[in-house]
Amino acid sequence: MAYKQFILVCGGTGCESSKADAIYKELIAQAEAMGVKNDVQVVKTGCFGFCEKGPIVKVLPSESFYVEVKPEDAKEIIAEQIVKGREVKRLLYKDERQKDRIKVEDIQFYQKQFRIVLRNCGIINPENIDEYIARDGYAGLEKALFQMKPEDVIAELKTSGLRGRGGAGFPTWRKWEFSRGPVSDQKYVVCNADEGDPGAYMDRSTIEGDPHSVIEAMTVCGYTIGASKGFVYIRAEYPLAIERLKIALNQAREYGLLGDNILASGFSFDIEIRLGAGAFVCGEETALMQSIEGNRG
Repeated sequence: MAYKQFILVCGGTGCESSKADAIYKELIAQAEAMGVKNDVQVVKTGCFGFCEKGPIVKVLPSESFYVEVKPEDAKEIIAEQIVKGREVKRLLYKDERQKDRIKVEDIQFYQKQFRIVLRNCGIINPENIDEYIARDGYAGLEKALFQMKPEDVIAELKTSGLRGRGGAGFPTWRKWEFSRGPVSDQKYVVCNADEGDPGAYMDRSTIEGDPHSVIEAMTVCGYTIGASKGFVYIRAEYPLAIERLKIALNQAREYGLLGDNILASGFSFDIEIRLGAGAFVCGEETALMQSIEGNRG
């Protein structure tokens, strides 16, 4: 179906706590009630990052950026913008420096940001693998499996300068090289998504808004170091991230991108979720691994 317009509703934890889900459902209901459900697609995305102005609703292709939206505003958005083609000006983000309406890229909050890890958050539906694939998702995994040897992947990481996101900034290529060296019948890839810092949103936003990127990266890591099993360690207090990760894992398996003989390459790798009980110390890697094994962190 060729939609004329798209409404993106922030589905991150911050906006969800302010009734974003109700906004999403009401937009769909109003579009149907006003006879325009075939003209507009309503999509729940990951976090837009601008949590203080949430819930956020963005309309494409007009780039209308609505902030602090309430469920009762859904009827007006559909009636005015989708039916009549007029923006709801009272909901538009307003910048005190400029009198006129401004585009998202002109908002001061976003101007100094260059998104890499969060590039898909706020753009795709995290519960739809096809939308991730449409933005070159799993192309990196395919390239690694069929065009690169494990040492080539490590060399590429070294060239990229990719480092850990923690305070130490440890080079990723070196960690993968250390892990690749030892010979073992069974190796594991562990994703530390515990993130115990109060109010922290980094890992949570990535998994909530783009879970397939984590799955793809872990699978590439497994291929590179010779691991066949992965664990995502995430605290139970992140129910939305956990639910979306479960959906993404099942979709990846259905598409042959996870599990036995991935893409008929002969390489097998699967991922299991392990829930943490909220112990801050389990964010540290050795405590985390103890917890995964069922011991005290």
